[in-house]
Amino acid sequence: MISSERPHVATAGREIGYGRTMTVEVFFDFICPWCLIGKRNLEAAISRFAALRPDVRLKVLWRSHQLLPSMPLAGMPYQAFYLDRLGSHEAVAARRSQVRRAGIEAGVEFSFEQIEVMPNTAAAHDLVAYAASRGNEARHALLIERLFSAYFMEGKDIGDWRVLERLGVECGLEQQGVVNHLAESRRMANPTARLVPPADHHSGGVPHFVFDASCALSGAHSPGAIIEAMMLAARD
Repeated sequence: MISSERPHVATAGREIGYGRTMTVEVFFDFICPWCLIGKRNLEAAISRFAALRPDVRLKVLWRSHQLLPSMPLAGMPYQAFYLDRLGSHEAVAARRSQVRRAGIEAGVEFSFEQIEVMPNTAAAHDLVAYAASRGNEARHALLIERLFSAYFMEGKDIGDWRVLERLGVECGLEQQGVVNHLAESRRMANPTARLVPPADHHSGGVPHFVFDASCALSGAHSPGAIIEAMMLAARD
């Protein structure tokens, strides 16, 4: 789990199932590898939970939560950022090994060596919010997945407006609308970081899961642990 300074823009979600509704809120940031692992574990848990409790409909809400809001708009060199953060090449290697092991268990293969930039993710979150406002939940979910994979598997700079435009259009968003939205985002930006209004009161780390506002988990827990939390929240 990684801690942050303040929360940012929230996004909408999708519904799974046919009975009464349970809301699953997921607080995340695109630069957190544990968030991608947590996403995969949540997807596995949802599949199993659906078989256990077909009477419960799950509504997943993705809540954007920027970890490094003061990151310069152009980002920072990725490798140097973690070397400074962890103190030595050995510590960086150990941390990546830990994340890779957890990733493999969740079906994720990280390509940390391809990443050149630690980005400011505000514009990426802003684009996700824009996609959610278009009303197509499948497209919105696809964009979240695509941003994660572009960053962690392909090493794309998801703080770059041109990269965001390509990914948005690739996920089915209308090109001119994306261009106009990103232009507005650039207009609102200051030299240090995007000015994004807070959308939640979560002030801890990510990933963070809240089930029906009654049960919460912090960190990239296993599918089994997530199912247990769901079952607890689903009790009548």
